[in-house]
Amino acid sequence: MEQRNSLIMASQIGDVCVVNFLTSQVLDEMNVQQLGQELNDLIDKEGKTRLVVNFSKIKFLSSAVLGKLISLNKKMTSLKGRMAFCAINPDIMQVFKITRLDKLIDIYDDEDAAVKGVSKPGLFGRYR
Repeated sequence: MEQRNSLIMASQIGDVCVVNFLTSQVLDEMNVQQLGQELNDLIDKEGKTRLVVNFSKIKFLSSAVLGKLISLNKKMTSLKGRMAFCAINPDIMQVFKITRLDKLIDIYDDEDAAVKGVSKPGLFGRYR
């Protein structure tokens, strides 16, 4: 199988791993699977338990991506980790609201607020 280019770029801000997309859309099945794998690898292989996913570049997502994000959130919760989303365009935010993903995962307007939200103690490992 050929090695595909990464769909995400991860950087570290304090104890928080910030994920930025390197593409504006994740629609086809191969990309959805790859995205799921890359995000899971951050947790499984690199031990990241505080994650901010920055959607500023994303214009289109397939519904299958929502499933990957929900699974990722479940994994983070089971590890007592924290995950937040930020910089979501209005069309995608509408989808997150319809699917109630906005009730499951904290969503912030910008990356700085999300990093602060994920790194602050107190609500760590809370149950919904």
